Amino acid sequence: MTFESSFCSSPWFHMRVNNVGDYEYCRWAGADNRDSNINIKDCTPQQYFQQHMAPIRRAMLDGDTVLGCNECALMEQHGKISGRQKQLLKIGVRTEQFVKSLASSPWVAEFANNQNGITQQLPQDWQIDLGNYCNSACVMCSPRSSSKIATEFLKLGIIDQLPKSSWCNDPVLVDRFIDTLKQSPHIQYLHFIGGETLITPAFNRILQVLVESGLGQSLTVGFTTNLTVWDQGVIELLTNFAGVHLGMSVECFHPVNDYVRWPSELSQVQLHAHRWLDLANKHNWLVQLRTTPTILTVSKLLSVYDFAWQHRVAVESCNFLNKPEHMRVSVLPLPYRTSIVKDMKQWLTQHPADGETVTNIRDPSVVHTQITQDIRSYINYIETAPDESDRLPDLVRYLKLLEGNRDNSILTYLPEYEELFRTAGY
Repeated sequence: MTFESSFCSSPWFHMRVNNVGDYEYCRWAGADNRDSNINIKDCTPQQYFQQHMAPIRRAMLDGDTVLGCNECALMEQHGKISGRQKQLLKIGVRTEQFVKSLASSPWVAEFANNQNGITQQLPQDWQIDLGNYCNSACVMCSPRSSSKIATEFLKLGIIDQLPKSSWCNDPVLVDRFIDTLKQSPHIQYLHFIGGETLITPAFNRILQVLVESGLGQSLTVGFTTNLTVWDQGVIELLTNFAGVHLGMSVECFHPVNDYVRWPSELSQVQLHAHRWLDLANKHNWLVQLRTTPTILTVSKLLSVYDFAWQHRVAVESCNFLNKPEHMRVSVLPLPYRTSIVKDMKQWLTQHPADGETVTNIRDPSVVHTQITQDIRSYINYIETAPDESDRLPDLVRYLKLLEGNRDNSILTYLPEYEELFRTAGY
């Protein structure tokens, strides 16, 4: 791998604190880099960013492949805009003109003077995981991200203990984190995820303090909601920030969304989606659809692109789903995939959009080009991903276990897959 294809600017201005309070160097890093075991209880954010992340920065400068960066590499392989490309763009670097744009970047001096990886900077860009407090139990989710599915997994014997309590349940740690934000002179962007952010008390608490301190006037806040709840108090707080980036999490605008994102109701999801769109238009907020295509929803993915095209909102997923393995799109046998790709290619002929590759997917002026670019990345992925249909029996066993507790059936929502699932033991 060349320097141009492996270097990322993100470790110079970005970091993450995950649900249990462990630090991570990147919001996009793959599962191999989860849980650094350096926790906010024992180490300040400043210490972790300036000192513990030094080996990551040094490896980037040396052109080494960093453990955990495989997710971005996979996205770029299939033509999907990666986290690496987005972070490079923030410092004025475009991957298609890497050498020239890097030389003119205002950050080039920081890289040149930073050969040992140590920095005196503080993070300007955060991902803040607020714990797993959630009212949904999505079938592709995990206990670390949903308290509801954690309780269900414990009941069903899938896990033998609940995940650790979230760091943000401790008001002392929340105050420590807020103090770090106040001391960061160039702080620009905070992205919150849960659980469900709108029902997590720490989300409201942090927003309140930022507004009261005056930081909100120069800060952009991003967060993701599952479109099942509405909190007017949080919305009023959000109006005090310089910018808001809203991610509306939905798998498809088809009834199977209710099965996958159980126990959501599509009618409620659609209602809240339109309410958020109205608010965004009023306050000039940025809205994106966040989706995680799985074997159960990929055939209905075009409903997401239809909605996005109509309402001029971008479609973004953090990566191609890797875990749980039995939920991957590649578990779908090739004949089924061929039919889906055919429909996607037909959709593209009906929705022409010209333009160069869109790296800044938050630019509303190129949203239609971004949408077609995103769907092409899924076409490429679906066509080229290895055949993992041998995992179908694992999928069926898992779904049947959940259905016994939820009193539903995937065949109600996807009757066209009955023969496939019956053959795999359904």
